[in-house]
Amino acid sequence: MKTNAPNSRKMLRSLRLAWFGCVSTVLAASSAVHAQSIPADTDGVSGRIEKLEQQLTDQARQIKTLQEGLVPKNEPPSISDADDVTRTVRVGAAPEPVAPPVVAIASEQPGILTGRGKLVLEPSVQYSYSSSNRVALVGYTIIPSLLIGLVDVRELKRNSLTGALSLRYGLSNRLEVETKVPYVYRNDATVSREFGAGSDSDRVFNTSGKSLGDIEIAARYQLNQGGGNWPYMIGSFRMKSRTGKDPFEVVTDCVTRCVGTTSGTGLPLELPTGSGFYSVQPGLTWLFPTDPAVFFGGFSYTHSFKRSNLSRQVLSGQFESIGTVAPGDVVGLNFGMGLALNEKTSLSLGIELNSVDRTRQNGVPVLGSVRTQLASLLMGYSYRQSKDTTFNLSVSAGLTQDTPDLTVNIRIPFSF
Repeated sequence: MKTNAPNSRKMLRSLRLAWFGCVSTVLAASSAVHAQSIPADTDGVSGRIEKLEQQLTDQARQIKTLQEGLVPKNEPPSISDADDVTRTVRVGAAPEPVAPPVVAIASEQPGILTGRGKLVLEPSVQYSYSSSNRVALVGYTIIPSLLIGLVDVRELKRNSLTGALSLRYGLSNRLEVETKVPYVYRNDATVSREFGAGSDSDRVFNTSGKSLGDIEIAARYQLNQGGGNWPYMIGSFRMKSRTGKDPFEVVTDCVTRCVGTTSGTGLPLELPTGSGFYSVQPGLTWLFPTDPAVFFGGFSYTHSFKRSNLSRQVLSGQFESIGTVAPGDVVGLNFGMGLALNEKTSLSLGIELNSVDRTRQNGVPVLGSVRTQLASLLMGYSYRQSKDTTFNLSVSAGLTQDTPDLTVNIRIPFSF
């Protein structure tokens, strides 16, 4: 049975005052009896004292009854001297873990993992745009001001749109698995002008490709409990397949046209939607909540497995032997901060860095291949529609020439 705490406290104070009043009256009466030397009214005073003692006993019993009603059984009270509010403390129960605030993590690294038995369905859409300029000198120089050969200036505009469906499931409170199935659409526009060939106008070469992308599977494990002065540490392992159309399956235009005398481009006639290589990526992510902010970061290493006996087809139907190709490994680093504006909305800001090693062909570095540095500035926004649905938006801007100029990613996870 629940008791109205404010009314009970008022009654308790009143009974205490009455109790003290009764005690004062008894003491006063006793003093009066001892002080008086005339015993004519002794029997009347004794009766009054007995009556007051009986009232005092009844009020003490009522106070005890009220105290038992305010305090649940087996839960000793803890009374604050400041506000005189009675609080109960559960004995023998471990304190509940304090979960960090939900914030928009700018990168795609995970937050606190999916709970045991929970299923998360996450559709996402990512748009990426990049542009680059290249000047190719094909020929030889007699003197620094005289070139014998062809000057080819190219400007590349690249657009890609990737829709993906991810599925995460919590095997335990510390372990989750994930699979991601993407579908990729790409479009490239190459604007070039061959100055050495007497061309006075630009030439545009458009190519596109759309198909299933590389399917990924991943597992994440929370290494520690976190909380206090310790961050949450999460280890991850991701494996990427090569289910998408790889660069060696598309037909490439001839450098010189196979039919006629018009020069070709040497570019693929259809764009690939996959990398063409299996790869694995171990990683480590940390999250450190400090109300109202959450600091996050991560480290990853990606290794792609080499392929042998590769070749590619040119427009004439002939095949060009490539041999063994081993893509360069990638070392990745990201860090940032998320800030919770209120219980539903949060913002984040971060930096993502990737260093790509040189690609090797037949055991030696490919000519013209160098270590590439990729860097992006990440900004994220998150809005919790309900306890089971969250809207996430992230935008990244390239900080180096080889990084895509703009990437926009929208994710909407649904929990079941």
